[in-house]
Amino acid sequence: MSTFAHAAADSVTMTRRDFRHMMRYPLMAISQVMTPVFMMLLFVYVFGGVMGSSLTTSAYIDYLTPGILVMAVGSGAASTAVNLSTDMTEGIIARFRIMAISRASVLTGQVIGSMIRTMVSLALIIGVAMLIGFRPAAGPMEWLGAAGLLALLTLAFTWIGVAIGLVTGSAAGANTSALPLQFLPFLSSAFVPPDSMASGAAWFAEYQPFTPIIDTLRGLLMGTPTGDSAGKAVAWCAGLALAGYLWARKAYNRDPSR
Repeated sequence: MSTFAHAAADSVTMTRRDFRHMMRYPLMAISQVMTPVFMMLLFVYVFGGVMGSSLTTSAYIDYLTPGILVMAVGSGAASTAVNLSTDMTEGIIARFRIMAISRASVLTGQVIGSMIRTMVSLALIIGVAMLIGFRPAAGPMEWLGAAGLLALLTLAFTWIGVAIGLVTGSAAGANTSALPLQFLPFLSSAFVPPDSMASGAAWFAEYQPFTPIIDTLRGLLMGTPTGDSAGKAVAWCAGLALAGYLWARKAYNRDPSR
């Protein structure tokens, strides 16, 4: 068997392990979906009347859904961080390091499993959004573009979640460290247009990575103008994916005695 085939087989095994781990702790997988859904229901039915009053082109659920999808990706990354941190504290990662398996497969399997879970959760969230009034105007190509952008964002955040899980000393620490991935969308265009914010917050919302990603998703799904957001969104996702991968690889290959 070639080195690549050996690594691929080991990655499949690690992905299978990740799903078995999920079946053992189903509440974590459920919370990954329910937290964004709860946020969506809260903002639509409690705050939507006020927060949507500044919108003139669509219902608030149409404006909100892309931001909720990005928050769901962050929630998936937090779950990944907790899973990796638990494996680190239980010693299983140390055992994997000395076993006759491909070193890359340990992280690759985790990333593949996490991406599959997150993309399934995004589909479920879109389904719930459509039940409560979300009406996208996207055609097949726009849906494909939105799915591709969400997959790239999921890849980026998953690698960052893996890195956080490897460097934090506990599951609680990993969950806390991953909070920015879930809550920075509050300071973006996810819930209200940035020009309705105070000047400092509006400046931050304009230049942080979540705003162009959300604006691009909104443009693809709802047909709103995106300007140069698409290029910025892809650049941010690619840059974060590379940074997360390099960080995770360095953390995994470091001397365990340090």
